[in-house]
Amino acid sequence: QVQLVESGGGLVQAGGSLRLSCVASGHTASIYTMGWFRQAPGKERELVARIFLSGGGTVYADSVKGRFTISRDNAKNTVYLQMNNLKPEDTAVYYCCANPFSSPYWGQGTQVTVSS
Repeated sequence: QVQLVESGGGLVQAGGSLRLSCVASGHTASIYTMGWFRQAPGKERELVARIFLSGGGTVYADSVKGRFTISRDNAKNTVYLQMNNLKPEDTAVYYCCANPFSSPYWGQGTQVTVSS
């Protein structure tokens, strides 16, 4: 089992920045990729960014390219999502996920609200 705990969400004005953190515990040796997803009210959950823990390769949704950066600290079992130039449409609950496309583990989510 893997446990994930997110933090760093909050309320920010448009153009502002936030950094989300996700700390993994438990059977972390089984994790090979981590992702950040988000779900806005009335919408489906979508992939925001993904990182491979070995090699650090990343994938981003087109809507966040150039504004968001995913990174990891393997020694701390932590993945970050640096979000810059936030827009009202980024408002959502953000979820951390381990191995999102095979036997996923999910965090509880953290709310990000961007005011215009």
